[in-house]
Formats: sequence, C-alpha cells, structure tokens
Amino acid sequence: MGKIKERFQGIIKQFNIYSWRAITVAIFAFTFFIIGRSVWDIIRINRDISRLNIEKQHYLQSIAEDSAAMARLRYDEYLEKYARENFNMQRKGEHIYIFNEE
Repeated sequence: MGKIKERFQGIIKQFNIYSWRAITVAIFAFTFFIIGRSVWDIIRINRDISRLNIEKQHYLQSIAEDSAAMARLRYDEYLEKYARENFNMQRKGEHIYIFNEE
C-alpha cells in the first residue's frame, strides 16, 4: 500500500508541475495575443490618424483657395475675366477664338 501511495503522490506531483507549466504558458499566450492585438490596433489607428490629418490639410488648403477665389469674384473686373476664361463668355458683337494647346 505504501508503494502505491508513494507512486500516486509522485504522479500527482508531476501532474501539478506539468499542469502549472501548461497553465502558465496558456496565460502568457493569451496575454501576448491580447496585448499584441492591442498594439496592432494602436499602430493601425495611428496610421489612420496620420492619413486623416493629411486629408484635413488638403481640405483646409482647398477651402483657403476657394475662399480667396470667392473674394476675388466680388470685383466685377475679375468676375468678367473669370467668366471669359472658364465659361467662354463674350460680349455682344465680339468674336472669340479658342486655341487648344496640345
């Protein structure tokens, strides 16, 4: 009976060592995947923020250009010049020749 008890306690001791190792490895793996995923999400979010900031600068520049153009359109001289250049408008009795630069 003593030998069986000693053998059983040895098996339990080995099982405890292996089970603790397995549990520890499982916890480390689980933690690594959660932290790794969080790090990857942070990198992706920072990349998106950078891209959106570039777009923001582009749109702010576009707004500034459009605002300047609108301010210039308030003057009749520029408005007439803009209409002639962009919409091919003309005065009565005036002939316009358009040359395509290719």
